[in-house]
Amino acid sequence: MKTMNIKEAAAFLKVHPVTLSMKASAGEIQGAKIGKCWVFLEVDLIEHIRSKYAMRALQSERKETLCHSTNAKTLQHGGLKSPLLVEQYNEVLGLKTKTKPKNSTTS
Repeated sequence: MKTMNIKEAAAFLKVHPVTLSMKASAGEIQGAKIGKCWVFLEVDLIEHIRSKYAMRALQSERKETLCHSTNAKTLQHGGLKSPLLVEQYNEVLGLKTKTKPKNSTTS
């Protein structure tokens, strides 16, 4: 079984060594910290790459149903802002409207 240090494993996965260190610390990628150095088994790194294949396949199956807009889930737009439009919609829908406040300034 071939072992790799952090630089070799990062090159193998085509990621930065700091990124690999963070993912290994979080348990996303299998590795062992022996002393101050990370050690990775090539077999585990290959398994990690292969696990991404299944995720890609699932994502492509759901591709048609997902909205890929970055703001679709977080931002909410729309609604009536114009008092005139609100009044018109309420009138069409038969909803009671509030009476307009009278001008309180005197001349």
